[in-house]
Amino acid sequence: MVQELIDLRNCILEGRNEDALAIVDELEGISKQATLRNIGSFLLILVIHLIKNQVEQRLTNSWAAAIANSVRGIKKLNLKDNKTSYYINAAEWEPFIEDELEAAIREASREVLEGKLSRAQLNQRADREQIMAIATGLLSLTYTYCRGEFEDAIDEYLSQLPGGADWNVES
Repeated sequence: MVQELIDLRNCILEGRNEDALAIVDELEGISKQATLRNIGSFLLILVIHLIKNQVEQRLTNSWAAAIANSVRGIKKLNLKDNKTSYYINAAEWEPFIEDELEAAIREASREVLEGKLSRAQLNQRADREQIMAIATGLLSLTYTYCRGEFEDAIDEYLSQLPGGADWNVES
């Protein structure tokens, strides 16, 4: 990226505006891809913990914190600098969640039921449609609630998950 900035500077100094604009477009693309990769990392953690919750039918404080932190991180990253638009719009999450689902199943198989299930066994047990729906529901909160209400909305959503009523009483 440093080289692109040097090239941009030189293009501006030399009056090569079209070349400068092409570099700006390239830098914007690089920035967007980096943001989407970071969102993907949070999404992976979110889906791992939703799988664990679904299969074990319980919700621990640690899992709830990981889910909430992931949703919070996605909310921060997804909002563009202009504060009025998003990298991923509310109706566009499905392919992003699907992209992380396979890796999430592999990662979750190491932890679900103390690692007793293989990736293939966990893959058979996991209800993908339900995981997608829950993930999408949690992500929809990022578009709906402002800062003060957001944390309460996450807790309310978590309390509806398997074991969530018990978790909500404990927390």
